[in-house]
Amino acid sequence: MGIKEQLQELEDKISRGLEIAYEKMVQFKKEKNSPIIISENGKIIKINPKDLK
Repeated sequence: MGIKEQLQELEDKISRGLEIAYEKMVQFKKEKNSPIIISENGKIIKINPKDLK
């Protein structure tokens, strides 16, 4: 396996890990009925997790 394939495999694993972490965070926020807080263009935004798919 070459370096390009190794890097692609690592990138795929990292992306999947981030997807799983996001799904778990949304599920946790739904269970606790807690808003998700994000920053968009320097503005703080609260999102109800039940509004997400």
